[in-house]
Amino acid sequence: MVAAVIERQGSYLVCQRPFEKRHGGLWEFPGGKLLDGEGVKEAASRELHEELGVDVVTVGEPIFSLQDPGSPFLVMFCPVETVGQPTAKEHLDIRWVEAKELLEIKLLPADHQFACTLLKD
Repeated sequence: MVAAVIERQGSYLVCQRPFEKRHGGLWEFPGGKLLDGEGVKEAASRELHEELGVDVVTVGEPIFSLQDPGSPFLVMFCPVETVGQPTAKEHLDIRWVEAKELLEIKLLPADHQFACTLLKD
């Protein structure tokens, strides 16, 4: 899985999961599963266009990877540069938050662990 770390002017984009999905109502970095034969950039481009209506310019190497607790997926947190104004197409809400605020919202378990590493730097 790819989790897009989209940072603009010191704030990070997070999205609130629909209630009917696993971990519904919690916040996450946007992204999703890689389809068969798909690379990280292709997956990020597809997922972010579907979920947020933005286009991906670049996808960096993973800055943090973690086995998603309770699932078979490895989550790769990658810096992603996008163009366009994100809108919540599949999420309940989206918001820009500063790094220190990430731990004040209810993040998915893997996303919370990643946020902890952001604050250590």
